[in-house]
Amino acid sequence: MDWFIIALAGFIGGLLNAIAGGGSFITLPALIFVGVPPVIANATGTAALLPGYIASAWRFRKDIELPANFSFFQLTILAIAGGIVGALILLMSGERLFSQLIPWLILFATLAFIIGPSLIKSHPIEHNTTGKQTQESWSYRASVTFILLCTSVYGGYFNGGLGIIILAVLGFIGQTNLHGMNGLKNILSAILTAVAVCVYIIGGSISLKYLMLLGGAAVIGGYIGASVAYRLSQIHLRYFIVTIGLFMSVVFFYKQG
Repeated sequence: MDWFIIALAGFIGGLLNAIAGGGSFITLPALIFVGVPPVIANATGTAALLPGYIASAWRFRKDIELPANFSFFQLTILAIAGGIVGALILLMSGERLFSQLIPWLILFATLAFIIGPSLIKSHPIEHNTTGKQTQESWSYRASVTFILLCTSVYGGYFNGGLGIIILAVLGFIGQTNLHGMNGLKNILSAILTAVAVCVYIIGGSISLKYLMLLGGAAVIGGYIGASVAYRLSQIHLRYFIVTIGLFMSVVFFYKQG
C-alpha cells in the first residue's frame, strides 16, 4: 500500500506541476504518511520533482526575459546562493521545528497560489531605466536583490508553491511578458532546486527507498499533464489545488494540536 501511495502521489504531483503547480502539496504529505521523517520527506519530494524543473527549464530556455538591470549571471548567483542557504537551514533546523512549520509553509504557499496571479497582473514598480546610478536606482536594485534572494532561500528550504511565488515576484518588480517570466521562472527554479538537492544529498537527507518511484511517477504525470494542459479548465484546477493546500494545512494544524 505504501508503494502505491507514493506512486500515486508522484503521478498526481507531476501532473499538477505540469498544468498549474502545487505538486508538493501532494508529495510531502504522502511521504510523511508512509513514515518518512518530515525533513527527509521534504528533501526527497524536492529531489523527485527536480527532473520536471530541468525539463521545463530546457523547454522554455528561448523564452527567458530578464528584469531591468540584472544579467543572467547575477540572477544565477542569487539562485545558487539562496538555494544553498535554504537547504542548509532545512538540514540544521531539525525535524521538530520543520514539523511545526509545515502547516504554516503549506498555508503560505496556498495563499501565494491564490494571490499570485493578481500580483502578476498588478501595476509594476516604477524603476529607473536611464542607466544612471542614482540613489533611487541603487535602492531599487538592492530591494530587488533582497527579494529574489529571499525567494531562492524559501525555494531551497521548502520549494512548495515556488513557481507561482517567483512569477509573482517577477511581476511585482516590473516584468509584464508572461512567456518571458515563465522562462526565467523555470530556469531559476531548476538552478536553485538542483543546488538544494546537492546539499540534501551531502547531508544524507534523501530517502532512496522512495526516490526513484516518486520521481519516475512524477515524470509520467508531468508528461501526461503537459499533453492535456490545454484541454482542462485552469480556473477549476486552481480551485482544486487551493482546496488541497487548505485541507493539508488544516490536517497538519490538527495533528499539532
